[in-house]
Amino acid sequence: MNIDDVALFSAAAGAGSLSEAARRLGLTPMIATRRLASLERALGVRLMHRTTRSLSLTAEGESFLPYAQALVETEQQARALLHGEDEGAAGLLRVSAPVAFAIKVIAPLIPSLLESNPGLRISLDMSDSMPDLVSSGTDLAIRIARLKDSSLIARKLADNPRSLVASPAYLEKHGTPHSAGELAQHDCLPLYGVTHWTFLKAGVESSWRLQSRFSSTSIEGCHAACLAGAGIALLSDWNVADDLSSGRLARVTLEDAEPETLAIWAVYPTSRFVPPKVRVFIDALASALKAIKGSGT
Repeated sequence: MNIDDVALFSAAAGAGSLSEAARRLGLTPMIATRRLASLERALGVRLMHRTTRSLSLTAEGESFLPYAQALVETEQQARALLHGEDEGAAGLLRVSAPVAFAIKVIAPLIPSLLESNPGLRISLDMSDSMPDLVSSGTDLAIRIARLKDSSLIARKLADNPRSLVASPAYLEKHGTPHSAGELAQHDCLPLYGVTHWTFLKAGVESSWRLQSRFSSTSIEGCHAACLAGAGIALLSDWNVADDLSSGRLARVTLEDAEPETLAIWAVYPTSRFVPPKVRVFIDALASALKAIKGSGT
């Protein structure tokens, strides 16, 4: 049984497509087909039902999949152990991150990461929605949220304090709210589908319904509208630090409540083996976030 054939099977099961698995592994579709056939001959069973448009696991394939994934991870772990990490991380790292965070925090890290790890390639998916890490082939997702329970592994990288902010022009025209209840008299700029903002008072949570005539599927849309004077937005401190220092935005401080602090998480599919490319990226990002916190932004 060839480990490369096993890796192809594992990738195809995750992608739901033999051609997509071939693309991720840098193979031609013909070679991918031959490798899957070779594995099935070696095992003496059919692992997948496949047509030109679809792929599904047989009962034997379903049974074999966790062992295949474990074999691939063990092989990767052995290679990393034998070669050590002084050679740097290598391979294609697929990262998913929220748009604003990717632009403001992750993108500036890319040059030094690539320079320090000549064998590393990075594909950054900027999306405010959480992908299915297994089916999309994503190695690592960065999320700023309350995480729901799942089978995924999550490592907290940093707290993510947030502030209510508005443009000076908006506050001059509409006044500044001083309590959470006064937000109902103001134009608020939430993400699409969000009807309430959560605040804390003496450690007790409270949710306040928003008056909103604008929303966006991306926090970048809320940020841009806020800068233009459309209303009050709830944004991460790292995202508005430059705007606050330049005077483009002003912080709105409530007397009876403060915005809920979320956390920045690194989320990945498994803890059995974390590839060097993932560890290198997480360590670099954690250091950057520590520096941001140290600077007071």
